[in-house]
Amino acid sequence: MYLNAEKKQEIFGQYGKSNTDTGSPEAQVALFSYRISHLTEHLKQNRKDYSTARALTKLVGKRRALLNYLKERDIERYRAIVKALGLRK
Repeated sequence: MYLNAEKKQEIFGQYGKSNTDTGSPEAQVALFSYRISHLTEHLKQNRKDYSTARALTKLVGKRRALLNYLKERDIERYRAIVKALGLRK
């Protein structure tokens, strides 16, 4: 399994307020980014896996919605998470 409990704790600890902070937008965006990168690598090898392609599209939309929410609420936190994750916008 590519995403176990220890990896989630590490992501939440690095980008959230604590290891158990699963609700903050930064932690969720970081988790979605990790999952997006994993699915992207999977689709490079399995081009005809359409269900995974749809799941990837939905994850990108969820991440974009969270980033838009964060941008409206606190622009500094938005800029920090985008820079930390190396996202384009």
